[in-house]
Amino acid sequence: MGKYDFDTVIERRGTGSLKWSGNEDELPMWVADMDFQTAPEIIEVLTQIASRGIFGYNVVTTQWEDSYRDWWRRRHGLLMERGELLFAKGIVPAISSMIRCFTKPGEKVLIQPPVYNCFFRTILENDRVIAENPLTVDEDLGCRMDFEDLDRKLADPEVKLFILCNPQNPCGRIWNKEELAKVGELSKKHGVIVISDEIHCDLTDPGKEYQPFAAVNEVCRQNSLTCLAPSKAFNLAGLQTAAVYSSNKELFERARKGFGTDEVSEAGSFAIPAAVAAFNHGEDWLKELNEYIFENKRIVNDFLSKELPGVKMMPSEATYLLWLDIRSLPGQGKGFAGHLRKEAGLWVMAGENYGGDGFLRMNIACPAELLREGLKRLKKGAESFKG
Repeated sequence: MGKYDFDTVIERRGTGSLKWSGNEDELPMWVADMDFQTAPEIIEVLTQIASRGIFGYNVVTTQWEDSYRDWWRRRHGLLMERGELLFAKGIVPAISSMIRCFTKPGEKVLIQPPVYNCFFRTILENDRVIAENPLTVDEDLGCRMDFEDLDRKLADPEVKLFILCNPQNPCGRIWNKEELAKVGELSKKHGVIVISDEIHCDLTDPGKEYQPFAAVNEVCRQNSLTCLAPSKAFNLAGLQTAAVYSSNKELFERARKGFGTDEVSEAGSFAIPAAVAAFNHGEDWLKELNEYIFENKRIVNDFLSKELPGVKMMPSEATYLLWLDIRSLPGQGKGFAGHLRKEAGLWVMAGENYGGDGFLRMNIACPAELLREGLKRLKKGAESFKG
């Protein structure tokens, strides 16, 4: 029995929650936020701020910067100097701004589907063109990069930017140092800047560690901007708190100016203290969270093996998002996500949203009671699915 409670079901309907905004009889396991309260240490800090009752303008403090620097140095071996971090309201707004900073309308931005669906949207809404280096399905790893294709795609002179997802969403893969070094080498060779989205970096299975792209070598460090945040690991998405790191002064300054123009860098009253509390006082809570999520993964894998062999859980090293292979279902699973929601009341995400036909993305960051109910609904939906 741990110090923290992840078993209590918190009622979220009627609270303005996007995740729980569906029908009363639906169980949502789609969007990437957790059904756990954040760390009590964070709640205590935010409660103190709320009790003061003044919510004026805020500054980005050196304490905020140092909390990031210390966390990444201690946990991940990434050494950041002062003056190399930019505050951002969120990683998606930051990426959108950087797309405008480092590319022109009509130029290409490279991504690796299946990948976070917002990458597709923000590229297109900024009038840029999507270039794809598809990941290959690997029975042992979950997904793998195709470096020959990556080299070809980066060689296109219209490709100016590469958005890397590390760890990978939705596959749950932690890219290793050798893979990231190859990404850095090829990107530098073709003059393509790398934006590394590392928002899921602290949600790793026990015994697994993520490799920061910028810590691989000097080539990776100097040709990249890294997106960081406590929001996924500590369930703080609604507080709009994130950061972008770069030790390349030119890239940093261009991003800084873009953030100012796009109004991305103004912090709300809770954004700075929440991040500081998370990184300075949330480590014990995070350790127990990752252990709980790892056990949830075991529950899912055991259930599918025994009760639903037509659905396979792909190997997962990180995140609380599972990538489920449904290609053995009728019609290779096409239309299954919609069927699940309509017939079984289980709301998950179709793989097509990420560029991965024949798969589902399922969020298992919830009390085990809700997870088991979700698995029952998954089985019910599969048994009635005709394709």
